[in-house]
Amino acid sequence: MKEKLFKILNSVSHGELSPEEALKKLKSLPFKQVEGAKVDTHRRIRKGIPEIIYGEGKRTDSIIEIARALLEEDEDVIITRLSPDKFREINKSISLNYFGKGRIASNLFPHGEKGLVPVVTAGTSDESVAEEAAITLEILGIKVERIYDVGAAGIHRLLPYIEELSECSVVITVAGMEGALPTIVSSLIPTPVIGVPTSVGYGTNFSGVAPLITMLNSCSNGIAVVNIDNGISAAIFAFLIQEKINEKRKIRGI
Repeated sequence: MKEKLFKILNSVSHGELSPEEALKKLKSLPFKQVEGAKVDTHRRIRKGIPEIIYGEGKRTDSIIEIARALLEEDEDVIITRLSPDKFREINKSISLNYFGKGRIASNLFPHGEKGLVPVVTAGTSDESVAEEAAITLEILGIKVERIYDVGAAGIHRLLPYIEELSECSVVITVAGMEGALPTIVSSLIPTPVIGVPTSVGYGTNFSGVAPLITMLNSCSNGIAVVNIDNGISAAIFAFLIQEKINEKRKIRGI
């Protein structure tokens, strides 16, 4: 999309395209209409990321149409909450990579090369939500360190990683049950923590409401909390923080 914009502006600059003609072309760029959806082709320009397709609840043919519209505009495709069955159907029409643990499909491979964002889980049952965050970050080009199964029931398992977590720009912490891990991590390090409550737990976990409330009521400052099982939002939040830091470093020549 950036290349298309540059081409239009360059054509106006060289007198090959009138401002009126350029305006007509620009009007069609902000989104692309497909059946039942308006695909945001300017998302990367505004946010630094493409529009991400939420796969759960969408028909397979609708996902295919949206993905094709993005690919036609030279945008990358990231589909979240995609079941293996849906992926197999989609892959007959569009060749994508599938990452089963995080239920993500994309035309990209993980290529973490910038920064470092640790993704920490309380237990192995939180892994699918953690992988949604981790794989998204890697697809977007951010390095990820997975530190899994270090929850409050055996907090000594976390302690060997404290120095590493302290040196990072942001940490994603994923926890179900009572959701105490983000508070513990935040209390030990000078790094912003993104808490992700999961629906993992017995009855009074209330499908993730209990850890959500715990994280929101944390007495340790420096925690931001996303919605229940929302690994994707945690990943984008961490990505935007890391990108801003990378931009500042480039400006300063670091």
